[in-house]
Amino acid sequence: MHQDLQLRLNPLRSAPNLLTLMRICMAPFLVAAILEGHYLLSFSLFVAAGLTDALDGLLARALRQRSMLGHYLDPVADKLLLSTLFLVLFYKGLMPATVTVLVFGRDVAILLVAAILYAAVGRREFHPSVFGKANTLAQIGAVAAVLLHQVTPAWYWVTVTRAVALGATIALTVASGLHYAWLVSRRTVAPVANSAGAK
Repeated sequence: MHQDLQLRLNPLRSAPNLLTLMRICMAPFLVAAILEGHYLLSFSLFVAAGLTDALDGLLARALRQRSMLGHYLDPVADKLLLSTLFLVLFYKGLMPATVTVLVFGRDVAILLVAAILYAAVGRREFHPSVFGKANTLAQIGAVAAVLLHQVTPAWYWVTVTRAVALGATIALTVASGLHYAWLVSRRTVAPVANSAGAK
């Protein structure tokens, strides 16, 4: 009981949130490794970041340490890391411009729409869709494949995996963006209709 009270008062003490914060703290080191051309190190750091992403969810369920902070912090950490990596890899000439623009543009658009809806109607619950989750997995696969390709450029299966991951990222970024727009239109029409009916 005392431990549960401590976690409610300070959710940063929970193991899942500590792992999420660790993932955020790894981002500058990962960016530095890529900029300096240490691709084996950057690939290793990215794999470690992926493991913390998987572990924080497992620990939250196993230890029953889910918190509102973790609910918002985890996706923010994912988007911060992935968007930054796409931009850095594009800067290094390793990520196609089309993929980078689509990924970064979609994330910025979603943040702007979420901010507008929160300011207009006070809505802040936007649960990730199946397309959104698949898109995140595709982005993770694309970054991992691009980094691994720099370590093992002669391996054919890595080259094929890179091409497939980038193609999947493009397709799922567009699909998830359109699906998100459709969900937002449905959620905003209902309150307007209800308020009109109330008059």
